Amino acid sequence: MNFEKFHVVDHPLIKHKLSIMRDKDTGSKDFRELLSEIAMLMGYEITRELPLHEVEIETPVAKMKGGMIMGKKLAIIPILRAGLGMVDGLLSLVPVAKVGHIGLYRDPETHTPVEYYCKLPEDIENRIVILVDPMLATGGSAIDAIGQIKKRGAKHIKFIGLVAAPQGLKALHEAHPDVDIYCAALDDHLNENGYIVPGLGDAGDRIFGTK
Repeated sequence: MNFEKFHVVDHPLIKHKLSIMRDKDTGSKDFRELLSEIAMLMGYEITRELPLHEVEIETPVAKMKGGMIMGKKLAIIPILRAGLGMVDGLLSLVPVAKVGHIGLYRDPETHTPVEYYCKLPEDIENRIVILVDPMLATGGSAIDAIGQIKKRGAKHIKFIGLVAAPQGLKALHEAHPDVDIYCAALDDHLNENGYIVPGLGDAGDRIFGTK
């Protein structure tokens, strides 16, 4: 599957940490920590193209010109609840980013998203939005969340997930072809219950220890 806007961030450290997360015997504490660490590593990659402007600084030895991030600021928007597990890792890279929240749950019968909460930074139209959700399964939650963000004025949106299914990737790309999609792995398929195979189970339950 080859989409211009789809990027697999497959650094060896990410692969290693993701393999531990997939293990059914990995507990919630380790799962949370690994998810945060992977989010930070992926954040390093997706912020690679942030524009810089030249500034003059003075070191203890001499004056020089250096680069600092310019222009558009960042907003990190987790899809509740599993997306919360990726926020701290990204904030460790860009601590001044604003954080919004979108609450969606998956209808157990139709597997479609239902929105119950949305709170975004007031100046969202002036920010590069990083939407985070560990699992891109059917794509429904990400599609709906991006639609809600766009309605509120956002123009520059990136999606970060941990594991994607081909069905969800295709659906998200077709619904929002302008959005860059970053994932740590593209898995095989969805099962009859809408779970990614081989996947890692229900990310929210494994983060928060609820089953």
